[in-house]
Amino acid sequence: MATPRFLTLDDVAETLNVSWSQAYALVRRKELIAIQIGGRGQWRVERDELERFIQQKYAEARGTTPPPVEAVTGPEGTTGTS
Repeated sequence: MATPRFLTLDDVAETLNVSWSQAYALVRRKELIAIQIGGRGQWRVERDELERFIQQKYAEARGTTPPPVEAVTGPEGTTGTS
């Protein structure tokens, strides 16, 4: 079976060894980016986003800054924003 792209907050909490409410607080404070899915608004975190969050926290602990997120560029070097 393939590794799922998205994780539940239970999965995130288990990975970080924190409670569900602590994982939810990270999402509410927008420290960890997540999306809401379905009519009940269940939160999902992309596996790669969780890894970026962990790497950022390690960089902060070392007193360094994480590498910048690559900007998506369009034709003629313009960004995707208007």
